[in-house]
Amino acid sequence: MNFYDQIARHILRCHAPPDLRGVTVLLPGYHAAQPLAQALSRVSGVPALLLPAMTTFSDWAQSIPLPTSVQSDTSRITALYQALRGHDWFPGADLWSLSRELLALMDELTCHHVALPASAEAFAAQLAAAYQARSGQALQFEARVVHELWYAMAAQDDLDATRAFQQRLAQLAQQVDAPLYVLQTCELNAPERRFLDACRERVAVTVFDLRVLAQDAPRCELLVSALQQDDHAADLQMMAARLGDAAPLHGRLRLFGAQGLEQEARAADVQIRRWLLEGRESIAVVVHDRLVARRLRALLERAQVQVQDETGWTFATLSVSTVLMRWLEALQGDFYYQDVLDLFKSPLLFAEDAAMRRQAAYQFEQLVRKHGVVAHLQDYLTVAERHAPELVRPLARLRQAKLAMASKDRRLADWLAALDDSLEILGIKQGWRQDAAGQQLMQLLALWHEELQSDPLTCSFAEWRRWLSQQLDLNTYRDVSVESPVLFTHLPATRWRSFDAVLLLGCDARHLPAPANAGQWFNDAVRAALGLPLSGAAQRQVRDDLLALLAMNDTVLATWQADQGGEPNLLSPYLEMVRALHGLAFGADLLDGELAGMLAAAQVSPADGLADGLIETVTDGGAAGIGQRAMPRPALPASMLPQRISPSGYNSLMACPYQYYARHVLRLNELDEVREELDKRDYGTWVHAVLQRFHAEIPLLQNCSDEQALQVMRRIGDEVFADALAHDYLAQAWLLRWQALIPAYLQWQREHEQQGWRYQAAEQDFSLPVTDGLWLKGRMDRVDAQPDGAGLAVLDYKTQSVTALKGRLKAPGEDVQLACYAGAIGADKSAFVSLDADKVQAVEPVEDIAELARLNRERLATVFEQLRNGVPLPAHGAEKVCGYCEMRGVCRRGEWQAVPPEDGDMRGVKHG
Repeated sequence: MNFYDQIARHILRCHAPPDLRGVTVLLPGYHAAQPLAQALSRVSGVPALLLPAMTTFSDWAQSIPLPTSVQSDTSRITALYQALRGHDWFPGADLWSLSRELLALMDELTCHHVALPASAEAFAAQLAAAYQARSGQALQFEARVVHELWYAMAAQDDLDATRAFQQRLAQLAQQVDAPLYVLQTCELNAPERRFLDACRERVAVTVFDLRVLAQDAPRCELLVSALQQDDHAADLQMMAARLGDAAPLHGRLRLFGAQGLEQEARAADVQIRRWLLEGRESIAVVVHDRLVARRLRALLERAQVQVQDETGWTFATLSVSTVLMRWLEALQGDFYYQDVLDLFKSPLLFAEDAAMRRQAAYQFEQLVRKHGVVAHLQDYLTVAERHAPELVRPLARLRQAKLAMASKDRRLADWLAALDDSLEILGIKQGWRQDAAGQQLMQLLALWHEELQSDPLTCSFAEWRRWLSQQLDLNTYRDVSVESPVLFTHLPATRWRSFDAVLLLGCDARHLPAPANAGQWFNDAVRAALGLPLSGAAQRQVRDDLLALLAMNDTVLATWQADQGGEPNLLSPYLEMVRALHGLAFGADLLDGELAGMLAAAQVSPADGLADGLIETVTDGGAAGIGQRAMPRPALPASMLPQRISPSGYNSLMACPYQYYARHVLRLNELDEVREELDKRDYGTWVHAVLQRFHAEIPLLQNCSDEQALQVMRRIGDEVFADALAHDYLAQAWLLRWQALIPAYLQWQREHEQQGWRYQAAEQDFSLPVTDGLWLKGRMDRVDAQPDGAGLAVLDYKTQSVTALKGRLKAPGEDVQLACYAGAIGADKSAFVSLDADKVQAVEPVEDIAELARLNRERLATVFEQLRNGVPLPAHGAEKVCGYCEMRGVCRRGEWQAVPPEDGDMRGVKHG
C-alpha cells in the first residue's frame, strides 16, 4: 500500500484539481515533498497540476518577522558560564559542559511553558514534594541553581531561539486562512501541538499519522502489534493468534547478528554491494553505532563506493580542526615536541609551501632525536641555528604566531580574533580555503566572533580553549559535494521516506533505543510535577520512527553485534519483539542465514603494491567466521632485493625473516626514540665516546701511570657528559656510575696489553662483498693488533652483563655481529667487552672465529640466493623475539594461528 497515494486521494477529494495552491502541507522534512507531489499528480490524472504549498514547521515560522532580536545560543552559554563562575557553585567542574546542560534544561522549561515559583524556597518545596523527600541541603541547592539561572536568563531583553519559535508560531496561527495537512510519524513537540490547536479554531487541520495509517495495512499488522505494544507483559501467543491475515515479513526484514565490530561492518559492506549489483538506486544506512559506521565507510571506499552522509561528523573529528587544536596544544604545553611534530606533519600548516613544511617536519624530528630538546620554542631555535639552519624560518613563524596569541585574559571575541591572526601567519587559513570542511570552519569561527562581539565575559587561554573544544564538538560538518546511491543517515531523518533498501546499523539494546534518562535533569516524578516530558518519551519517539521506517520500506536488513568482546550482546528490544512475534505467528526466524557465508568470497583486496605484502594473507573463517589471518609470507621481487646488509639487519633476518622484510626492505624500522629522560642507551653512547677519545690520546696504557690515566679518563668523562649535565641532573648519576667503573676498565686494559694487543683504531667502517650484488657493511667499535702483525682483534663495547652476552653467543651463529666483524677484516679474535657494574670482561665465542665467520658469510649468500628465487619471508620469529619487536603491529601476530613454515619458506641455514 502506498501511503502517499492515500494522502493524495484524501486531499483531492477535498480540493478539486488542478489548482491546489490554497492548501498547505506541513512535512517532517523536504524529502517527503517529491513523493507527495508525484502521488498527487498520479492520482489526479490531470496533465498539469498546481501543487499545494509544502513546508516545515521551522521554515514556515521563520517567515514571520519579530520586533526584537534573537539571542544566539553561543551568547546564552557564555551568560550561563559567567553566572556559574561568579557563584562558584561547582568548584573544579567543567563549567562549559554544565552550561550546555543547563541551557538544554532552560529550553525545555520554555518549550513546555513551565512556570517556576517566585522564590527558590518555594521551588525547593515543590521538588521535595515530587521527590517525596525532606527538603535537605541537596534539594535546596539544586532548586537554587535552577531557579536563579532560570530567572536570570528569562530577564534578558532578547528572545532565545525557543521563545522566538513559539512567538512566531503564535503569530502565524492568527494568520492561517487555508486548510492544513500535516504528515507525522511520532508525537509533535509542545509548541507545534499548541500551534495546530490554535489553527483548528480558524481552518480545517488534517493530520496523517503514519502510526494510524499502518494499522489499516495488512502488511504492517505484525509491525504495529509488536512496536505499539506498551504492555511488556503481554501474552505473545495471544498477540500472534490475533494477527489473522497479517503478512509475514519474509524478504522484507532480516536480522544479522555479527561476531564483533569487524564482522558487522563487513556484513554491511557486502550487503550494500549486493544491492548495488541488483541495480538499487537508493540505499539508506541508518546509523546507530558510529564506530561501526566509520569502519563500514572505510570498507565501502576500499570497494570504490562513495557515501553520501546526512549525519555528518563533528568538527572535532576532522583534520581541519585537528591542526587547530594541535596549534593550541603547542601553545598551552610550551611547545612540547610531540605537539610541534604533529603540527609540522599536518598538510594544512604552511599550505602555501608544502615542501618547506615536509622538510621542517623531517628536520625537526631529527633535531629532537639527536639533541634531546623536548620543549620550549626558544630552545628549538637555539639548537636549530647551530645544527639545522633551514629549520629556523618555520620555527620563527611559530614564534610570530605565538606572539599574536600572547595574553593572559581576553574576551572570547578577542581570543577568536587573535586566533585568526595566528592561523593566517601559519598558513593554515590558506589550507582551509582549499578544503570544503575548512571553509565551513572559517565561517563558524567568523560567526562566533560576530555573535560574541558585545559579550563582556573574559577568559584565560585555558578557559577559552575548553570553550572552543566544546563548540567544535557540538557543530557538524556535512559534505554536500558527494552524490551517491548509498546514504548514511539517522532515524529521525527517515520520517516519511522510502528507499530501495535500508540497512539499520548497530541495532543492539545499548543503541536502539538510547538510555531513557540520558542527559535529562530531574527524575520522572519531578518532571511530571513540572509538566515536562517523562524519560520514556524519547524512547517512544524512537519506537514510532522505527515503525514508520519499517512500514515505508520493503527491503530492510538490521545488524548488531551478537557477540561483543566475548560477551553476549542483546538485540534491540523493539526488533527482538518483532522477531519473537514473527516466529510465533509464522514459525520462521528473521535471522539471516546466508550473509555470513558470503563474507570471505566477497572481500575486496587492498590496492596492488607494497601493501599487498603486508595484508595479502587476510582471510575469513574460524569460529568467528571473519577476521582470522594467516601468517604473512611475502616474497621479494628482484627490484626490491637489497644490495647491502648490516650486521644488525643480518641478525634481524635470522631472528624473523618477516621482521627483516618490514624493517629493512619496506624501511619501516623506527627512528631513534625521543628520550625525555636519560637511560642506559644514552649511557652507552657516552661511554663509547669517552673510550674513543681516551685511546686516541693514550693509545698505549703502559706508557703512563695509573694516576695519570685515571685523571685523563675522568677529564674526558666530564667533558663528554657536560652537555647532558646541563640539561638533566640525572646525568650526574650516570657519570658517577662511569667513574666507579674507570679503575676496573684500566686494569682490564693493562691485562689486555700484557697479552700483546695494542689499540689500533675506533669506529672503523668496513665493506665486505658476499655475492655479486650484495655487500655486508657496518662499523666496528674498536680494532686492536699484535705489534708484529701476527693478528687482529675486533672489540665491541656493551653495557650489558657478562651473563647476558654469553647468552647471545650460546647458540653458534644465532648472533652474527662478532662473526661479521671478524670476517670483514680477517680477525683472529672477536669479543664483546662487558662494561657493567664494577666489572669489565671480554666475552668471546667458544667456536673458532675464523670458521664461524666463513660459515656466517656462506649462510648469508645462501639465504639471499633463496630470496632471489622467490622464497617467501615468513613471520615465524620466536616468542622472545616478538616480545620486543616493533613490527608486531605490521605482521599482526596474535590475529593469526601460529603454524609451522610451509615448504619453500625461507628458514635460514644452520651452521654445520
